[in-house]
Amino acid sequence: MMVAGVGCTKDTRAMVVLATLDTALDVHGFTRDDLALLATVPGKRDEAGLIEAAEILGIPLAVPTDQQLKAADTQGLTKSETSLAATGLGSASEAAALAACGPDARLLGPRLVQDGVTCALAVSGVD
Repeated sequence: MMVAGVGCTKDTRAMVVLATLDTALDVHGFTRDDLALLATVPGKRDEAGLIEAAEILGIPLAVPTDQQLKAADTQGLTKSETSLAATGLGSASEAAALAACGPDARLLGPRLVQDGVTCALAVSGVD
């Protein structure tokens, strides 16, 4: 299973979210078809661009709990002062991807930041 953890600045359009997602997927040799979920933090659950991106992809937008995010954040690869200030997480997108992907999840690499969007990819059940 593959999950993309995403975050964005307020009112970011879905096409910008998808462009960043496509870049992250391409870096690791994957496509949109490989994704099972988009995931984000509770504070972004109502962000229209994220909701629309999930709808375009035809996959759910998962919102892990604060407790799940904090536990997953310990496995993150990056630390952002901006993310820490906004969410209390070193990387909200990495934590969201890991938390939504499950207990055996691992990140494919550090989060990608592009055009006000962060994206991290996590996988589980893949060697």
